[in-house]
Parts: sequence; C-alpha cells; structure tokens
Amino acid sequence: MSKRRVVVTGMGIISPVGNDLATAWKNVVEGNSGIGPVSEFDASAYATKIAGEVRDFDPVEAYFAGSDADDDEKRSIGKDFKRMDPFIHYGIVAGTHAFRQSRLKITDENAGRVGIAAGAGIGGLHTIEATAIELRDKGPRKVSPFYVPSSIINMVAGNLSIYHGMKGPNIALVSACTTAAHNIGMAMRLIQYGDADAMLAGGAEFATTPTAMAGFCSAKAMSTRNDDPTHASRPWDTGRDGFLLSNGAGMLMLEEYEFAKARGATILAELIGFGMSGDAYHITAPSGDGAELAMRNALHDAGLKPEDVQYVNAHGTSTPVGDLGEAKAIRNVFGDHATQKGKFAVSSTKSVTGHLLGAAGGVEAIFSILAIRDGIIPPTMNLENVDPEVEALGMDLVPNKAEKADIQVVMSNSFGFGGTNGTLVFRRA
Repeated sequence: MSKRRVVVTGMGIISPVGNDLATAWKNVVEGNSGIGPVSEFDASAYATKIAGEVRDFDPVEAYFAGSDADDDEKRSIGKDFKRMDPFIHYGIVAGTHAFRQSRLKITDENAGRVGIAAGAGIGGLHTIEATAIELRDKGPRKVSPFYVPSSIINMVAGNLSIYHGMKGPNIALVSACTTAAHNIGMAMRLIQYGDADAMLAGGAEFATTPTAMAGFCSAKAMSTRNDDPTHASRPWDTGRDGFLLSNGAGMLMLEEYEFAKARGATILAELIGFGMSGDAYHITAPSGDGAELAMRNALHDAGLKPEDVQYVNAHGTSTPVGDLGEAKAIRNVFGDHATQKGKFAVSSTKSVTGHLLGAAGGVEAIFSILAIRDGIIPPTMNLENVDPEVEALGMDLVPNKAEKADIQVVMSNSFGFGGTNGTLVFRRA
C-alpha cells in the first residue's frame, strides 16, 4: 500500500522565548535569549545557576485564550490543573493552541480517527520530588490520591484526549531528548498507514527541578557561565561548555492531506520524512554515526537527495563533543552541497532557547516550519569563535544574524541519551 501524505495544520508553543508562535519566532529570529537565573528554587549551591524558564504563564488563562468559555468551565479546568505537574500544563496548552489553530472540529463521526502522540523526556520530577518530601515528613496517608496521574508522562496525551474528545490512538513515546521528534514521526506513521486521519503530536518538559539540575551538574553536562546567562549557550563556539536546561512544550496538529483538504484547512507545511537510529555506544556516540544514519534514513523516507535540502535545524546543544559529532555527520550526509553558501545552512536555535529535552524536537519543528514560511534561517547566537574542526567543514552556521533564503525543505535533528536519534523533514506546503 502507498503511504498517505501528512500535513501540518496547527502549531502550539510554550517556551523560554515566548508562549505564542509570534513572540517565540520573533525572539528566535532576532537572537533574543530566554536564558536567565533559576527562579524555581534556590540554586545558589549549584555549579549551574541558570536555565531557560517559562515566564508570565498562567495555565488556565493560556488554555482559554481566545475562547468563549464560561466561568463554570474555567473553574473546572482550574481545579484540574491544580492536580497536575507543570510539564502537563505546558503540553495541554501547547496542544490546545495547535488544535485550535487547525480549526478541526471533533464529531461523533471523526473522533475515533483523531489521536494524540505526546511525551516528555523526564516527566513529573517536580511532583515526584515534592511527594517524596511529603511522604518522608508526614507519612503515606498524606500522599495525594492524584500523585500518580499528576506526574506520569502519558497524561499530556491523556488530558488532551479528555478535553477535546479525541478517541483515536493515544500514545506517549519516551526517548530522552528525542521524545518530541519521535512522537511527531510516529504520529506521521499512524496517519500514513491509516490508523488515524489526524494526530496532535509533540512533547513537553519541566526540567528545572532540584534533582534534575543536580544530576546534570554532577555529570558536568551544563554550562557554568552563570555570570553571563544570555551568552552561555554557544553551539560550535570554542568557548562552549555545556547545555542549559529549559522548560516548555512544542506541539503540531498533523492531518492526512486529503482529510485536511476536504475541510478547507490551512496547510502550513508537509511532513515528508522521518528517520531513526541508535548509536549502540555508551550514552551517545561522539563519532556522530548514529546522527548520520538518522538523517540518511529521513532523506530516504522523504524520497529526497541531499541537495534538495536548504536548511538543517541542528540538535546543537552547545556541548564540546556533541556539537562536533553532529557537524561532521551533517557534512558527511550532505557532502559538497553542505558548503554551498546561499543554498545550504545549519543553525541551532538552542543558542537562545536552551535545551528543552523532551520538548526540544517539537519546538524546533515549529521553528523549522516558520523558517520555510518566512524564508528566514534563524541564527546561531553567541558564535564568536568557531571551533576550528567545525570551521574546516566549510558550512554556513548562520552566526549571530538571521539570513534570508529560499527554503523549500528543512531537516530538524533530535538526539538523546541512550543513543536514540530522530530526524524530521518538512517541505513547503
């Protein structure tokens, strides 16, 4: 059987650079960083004291923004939200924004054909930490009956299904920093092969918790440029010293092309390729072999040649080993085409957003689609002195200033702990 075409009809974002598409995209294009001092808890004893937090966010207000809900409905949702971890708030709101932008109406006839694929990399650590302390201090009878459903990863998908009446496939893939990309890719597959006609897909994360920050600090994985937070994330720069933890969510509304066309939906882009791979090496492979395989698999799935791609939104986390490995992998996949300035470019939007872990692939898929829409390649900020090994590869890394470009096809990379890799390919609608 031939695969059905899959298109994007809605997008929703919650992030350190903005909680709506226009604000987030403006800040990314202009290079305005969302990194600042940690405010969620006292991080004074931590090696890393900075992160990308979500600001000015009221989940109930954000959920109902632009709707005509009555007070009773707002009170009901508000009561629900008090029982949820923040990562679930982010995922529900971003997913709802994507769903509403698509203008898809759920009916008795189509409800079983509309589903959700949404996960998180680490899930409800905030709730787990608080509950563990409560158990220690007050005993088991004081643990909330809502503890488990308020913290488990699949409750982004579960609650979106409940609130919007979606009865189709309901899944939550978990693959560390590749989570959102894998959920989007698997949602694509479900539509392509007829298991659903539409899927909300992406990821959410609330990672700036005491234990998560402490764990990454102990692993010496994060930047310690605490006195200069907006310049701390610097992919491919010689001064890069680790990534920055960030919070948020990125969700896409995906639909089968004919299904979307029949109802007159606005098509934002077409999702044409998805590739996966495993490093089978320690936590991640420094060689970039797994990253290379994921990109090649995505191109094969899309039926494209390397020269058909104009822009790669890189995983680019600002780590010494990871950045170099990915750069070499991109150069291997795209060959001499990768050195054609004006025809091919690579940048990392993590230079302003930080690393949203399980939400990163969703947020970066959105930036990739907006790059196609506006013909703008967002910059890699803080790239002052390019790593000589990366510079020798000859690629345009879009340093510090956005570039205009005729973009038809974009690739978005996500790679995670455990050597799990995912690549998405989008084409102009």
